[in-house]
Amino acid sequence: MLLAEMGLDYELILVDRKTEAQKNPEYLKLNPTGRIPTLVFDDQPIYESAAICLFLCEQHPDKKLIPEQETIKRAKFYQWLFYLNASLQPELMVYFYPQKHTTATSNHEDIKQAQEQRVIDMLTLIDQELEGKEFLLGDKPSACDFILFMLLHWSSGLKKPPLSFPNLGRYLQVMAKRKSIVDVCKIEGTSLDIYT
Repeated sequence: MLLAEMGLDYELILVDRKTEAQKNPEYLKLNPTGRIPTLVFDDQPIYESAAICLFLCEQHPDKKLIPEQETIKRAKFYQWLFYLNASLQPELMVYFYPQKHTTATSNHEDIKQAQEQRVIDMLTLIDQELEGKEFLLGDKPSACDFILFMLLHWSSGLKKPPLSFPNLGRYLQVMAKRKSIVDVCKIEGTSLDIYT
């Protein structure tokens, strides 16, 4: 989404997660963590979403998806980028894959229920942050907004989904109309119908 928002030329190679193509030897040569995404730039692979976002933003400051250096907004950008990537996303991974976080052969539902409440608490924090703002950092989108949109979309099946929060719901409806998001979701076969 960030590449599309920036209007950059790139070649997209979709990785089939259903067949765990990210674990095949060819992909692991690029990204030994076996996770998605990976950006190859000048024949050098870069992985970890936050690192990719920072790299793209610093390569293209003219796109204004990262605040200026040495400003409080830049510090807030880092804060939210790392919170989304290192706090919210791992909590969602435990929710979606509880069996990978225990040696117990049952009671995965207990883990899932506990995680759901943890994620809802985190969404409540972000909902409060969006009070009176169109985007996470204010009136202009940043790279953080594309990561947040992705994570909120993943969370749409929660008992208290992001759309049920006043500010997150409004935010999702705004973000889901951006051309970059619409275009990428079409390519990936991701429906945005719930936001209309």
